[in-house]
Amino acid sequence: MCGITGFYSPAGESPAVPFLDAMNSALRHRGPDDGGAWVSPDRRVGLAMRRLSIIDVGGGRQPVFNEDGSVAIVFNGEIYNFQDLRRELEAKGHRFATRSDTETIVHLYEEEGVDCVRRLRGMFAFALWDARKSRLFLARDRFGKKPLFYTAKDGGLVWASELQALKADPSFDRTLDPVALDLYLSLQYIPSPRTIYQNVHKLPPGHILVAEGSGPPRVERYWDLPIDKVPLSLSLSDAKTELRRRLTEAVRLRMVSEVPLGAFLSGGVDSSVIVGLMSQMSEKPVKTFSIGFDREEFTELPHAREVARRFGTDHTEFVVTPAAASVLPMLAKHYGEPYADASALPTYYVARETRRHVTVALNGDGGDENFAGYLRHRAALAAWRARFVPGAVWRAGAGLIAGSADRRGVKGLLWRARRFMEAAVEPDPVARHLGFVCFFPESLKKDLYTPAFAARLRDNAALDYLRGPFDRAASLDFVNRTLYTDFSTYLPECLMTKVDIASMAVSLEARSPLLDHEFVEFVFRLPGAWKLKGWTGGKWIFKEAFKDLLPPSIARRGKMGFGVPLGPWFRSELRTLFAETVLSSEAMGRGYFRPEAVRALWEEHQSGRRDHGYKLWALLMLEMWHRHA
Repeated sequence: MCGITGFYSPAGESPAVPFLDAMNSALRHRGPDDGGAWVSPDRRVGLAMRRLSIIDVGGGRQPVFNEDGSVAIVFNGEIYNFQDLRRELEAKGHRFATRSDTETIVHLYEEEGVDCVRRLRGMFAFALWDARKSRLFLARDRFGKKPLFYTAKDGGLVWASELQALKADPSFDRTLDPVALDLYLSLQYIPSPRTIYQNVHKLPPGHILVAEGSGPPRVERYWDLPIDKVPLSLSLSDAKTELRRRLTEAVRLRMVSEVPLGAFLSGGVDSSVIVGLMSQMSEKPVKTFSIGFDREEFTELPHAREVARRFGTDHTEFVVTPAAASVLPMLAKHYGEPYADASALPTYYVARETRRHVTVALNGDGGDENFAGYLRHRAALAAWRARFVPGAVWRAGAGLIAGSADRRGVKGLLWRARRFMEAAVEPDPVARHLGFVCFFPESLKKDLYTPAFAARLRDNAALDYLRGPFDRAASLDFVNRTLYTDFSTYLPECLMTKVDIASMAVSLEARSPLLDHEFVEFVFRLPGAWKLKGWTGGKWIFKEAFKDLLPPSIARRGKMGFGVPLGPWFRSELRTLFAETVLSSEAMGRGYFRPEAVRALWEEHQSGRRDHGYKLWALLMLEMWHRHA
């Protein structure tokens, strides 16, 4: 696992040459073990990296070159099928100088050009320079596990694993993208290809960028979920057997490491299955790591302990308190742009504690997207089935329970019921989906924005963003269509961003067996009815396939999620922090929000009439970004 950066200038010496070392140094936390840099003789191309050594610890220094030095690469990630690819390439006459997976990409590129990326099984972002063709080739893995940012500079490109590396260039363009900020409030994250900066872009997951000669770079998709393939014609019994075989293989591939390895264990179904499979393959007790809160309704630690006992793991726990928010300035710097998923906080802490013991940790990410595990998946299906109920009925129901729902907070059943009813009013399924995932609805944002800022926006960018994948998957059943939308939006743009930043901030490599692309492609072609059965049946086939492995109480559990007690925190320990940042004259003078609207939101929360914890967190993290990133 690494951090990479570099530059490309087709017309002549790049103006970024003096900043390459500074950009690389900004990524040191991603790769504390080693660093390397190379600049072409004509100074048009530069490649640099920081390395966290996992495979070929002694010999995997980058950049890596082919036999004659005409192809060079810097690479961030892990390729799990590199040994099979290496044997194939050696049979064709390629000579390897290292045992690293990085070198495999170089030789595979020599054979297959930019199509080589289709053969890679793993997580990756890389930059490859082909001197003979004067070609720059950037690529990002299918689910966006590894990030890659780029920006134009004087007719060329500069790129890096994190925004803070690009900011090492004193001429970095910090012009804000107002639509990106609007998307952030709606979604809690900024989706690719946008960033918070108008002239900086994320390479989208499953895409490549190719720049040759003086022409503009082209960005192309190389992979998508198999929405155009017919569903698999398997019996339920055969499907469960194949599902288990494929996930077992994915776990086995991700247990290859030359450094200590463990697993995150939440006590939910997904991480419990991963830990169970690891225990079957490991001669020693698996090292597991869990995190919780000092409020019972927000913690899963008792469930994690039960799983740890079941599999005899070497188990470590950590409890997050409001004092943990002291790391927010540091997290804001690492994210490099506004990010408001509050579970970033416990994710960082579990990664930090895990890194004290191991260098690699497997996780259960992707289980909810594969098997419809979120409560909103059940809500979306229920709303779709009840789509002929008049909107007035839903509005009346939401109004009846509004007061009680808001006082009980975002974990309460009444709050969830009110949110369901408000979303169910929408006849448009995409608008309903947005209603389930959005904490700042359009009506609230219109009240919040200043007229000057609102004039810079376009109508409902978040709805347009979600509509793209939902419409592409029109041929699928409703459940799989919804899951495709999540795989195209929330999972890569929010979940993968959180895991990468939290883990790499402490130099930990996180691996996700449930996001092995061959496993996902198989699961995606199973009927939605096998994934979501009725109101309580999320992850049905997954639980059936592994019911002999899991403790019965874990198999019966519903989704809890990495919730954070923001409501009570903002009425206690975080009250002063919010007042001194978001309510400050500095923040109120930025021109985005009407001060009286922000104060009304704050006062309503303090009074206990409404729980605005997640909205306040988004406003806080926006101001933290302004001050620290």
